[in-house]
Order: sequence, then C-alpha cells, then structure tokens
Amino acid sequence: MNNNDILLRLRYALDIKDTDMVEMFRLAGVELTLQEVKDMLTKQEYLMTSEDDGNVYVKSCDNAMIDSFFNGFITFKRGRKDDQPLPPQQKSKEIRHINNLLLKKVKIALSLTSDDMLEILDDAGVYLSKGELSAVLRKDDHRNFKQCGDKFARNFLKGLALRYRN
Repeated sequence: MNNNDILLRLRYALDIKDTDMVEMFRLAGVELTLQEVKDMLTKQEYLMTSEDDGNVYVKSCDNAMIDSFFNGFITFKRGRKDDQPLPPQQKSKEIRHINNLLLKKVKIALSLTSDDMLEILDDAGVYLSKGELSAVLRKDDHRNFKQCGDKFARNFLKGLALRYRN
C-alpha cells in the first residue's frame, strides 16, 4: 500500500472533504492547491504493464508529505496550542515504517485509547492483544518494536470506516 492509497482510504474512512485536506496540509506548513490534493487521490489512466500494480496516481505523495498531512490532521482535529505559529515546511527524518506512523498519528488525532483501537480492529476481523498493539505503536529503535504490515494497516482503515461511516 503506497502513501496515496493511505490518504485515499483515510479520507474515505473518516469522510474528509478535499477542502479539509488542503487545510490539514496548510496547518502542517505545506501549501497545496485543491487540484493538487485531488491529483494525489486520482489514479492515472494508462496501459498496465507486467511490473506495475495499477496504483499510479497523478501526483505522488512521498513520506515527508504524508507525515506533514498526519501532523496537520492532528492539529485540525485537536486544535493548535495557544499562540502557536504555523510551522515552516521542514524536512523530516527518514520514515521507514509509514504504516506504524499511520496508526500512531490517527490514534493521537482521534484521541483513541488502546481499547478503542482494539475494538476498531476487532470490527475489521483482526484480533490482537494489548501487548501486540503496544509493539506496533513503539518507536522503531525499541527492542520490542514490531513493524506494521500493509494488511494490518488496511484492516485498521477498514475498521475506521465501519465505525465512523455508519
């Protein structure tokens, strides 16, 4: 699952409008137009080749951009601290585990507890213990860190859709 897929699925799961997505990027210091955001959510029409999986979007979303989106998403949902200026667009450190970042940042933005996250995953048919969830939410240099796979992230987004769209 690439970053554009994550944006598209999160947008669907939480019923986020395109204009709100532009605002979320702006809150993180990234200036994008409405058309650029729509391009990130639109797949390209082209002839399939054997090495492509069909997930080619008009505008690609790199790791730094999706990290900025998540930061803006948190600010959009929880509000800004008093008198805090807009952050400048900055180069973030290398992000290797984007699915883990997705779980952490959505948990913060929606003020979810671990029990809430377990219920969301349970709704999608994934059964975890608190310890397994804790391992996915740890920093990647922690000895008990566990990488979050694409299937796990897709099921989390599916569970969010079941909870927030019904």
